[in-house]
Amino acid sequence: MFEELRQRVLDANLLLPRYGLVTLTWGNVSEIDRQRGLVAIKPSGVGYDILRAEDIVVVDLEGAPVAGTLRPSSDLATHLVLYQRFPEIGGIVHTHSRYATAFAQAERGIPCYGTTHADYFYGEVPCTRALAPEELAESYEKNTGKVIADTFDAREIDPMAVPAALVCKHGPFTWGCDAAKAVENALVQEEVAHMAILTERLSPDVTPAPQELLDKHYFRKHGKNAYYGQK
Repeated sequence: MFEELRQRVLDANLLLPRYGLVTLTWGNVSEIDRQRGLVAIKPSGVGYDILRAEDIVVVDLEGAPVAGTLRPSSDLATHLVLYQRFPEIGGIVHTHSRYATAFAQAERGIPCYGTTHADYFYGEVPCTRALAPEELAESYEKNTGKVIADTFDAREIDPMAVPAALVCKHGPFTWGCDAAKAVENALVQEEVAHMAILTERLSPDVTPAPQELLDKHYFRKHGKNAYYGQK
């Protein structure tokens, strides 16, 4: 009943170590079946080298288990909040990839310094505010999802135009239309974070790319007038 969903989520999770986005078990991928109201996610603490499709945990939108015998990722509540607050998304990735996490630990968003960034993210990848002590003490993972969604609401950012965020002092999240696209966005987020660090090292006074360049590169790949790639 859940074989295809579990297999997709397994395949997406296995891309994380292949792309160098995780160390040990520091990451997870989920995908939502909105028609059935179910989410499949990596089990907590299971190594990627032994992960199997039948290990993928399926839960409902309240987090109640539907299939699987293992405990779901400890970040499940964050994923569920994002699925509820961002109804357009179909897959979510969380990692502690090196360069994106460096920006999160520095409490900084990732600026758009050039066209590589602009091809995927329509402007800066935002960093959230720090969670308050009471938010850390109770419902920490749920509050992590809330602070991401609240950041996008407060800054009026379209979560499909910037499918990525940094949680202050924590690390990166990305999303997409499905789990595979969310992983692609995680790979790009890490790459542009690395480029941004190198750019600032070479030119400490660098400024973000101008709006007209951002517009050109983002909209040639996205939207009704996009012309990049094949039909």
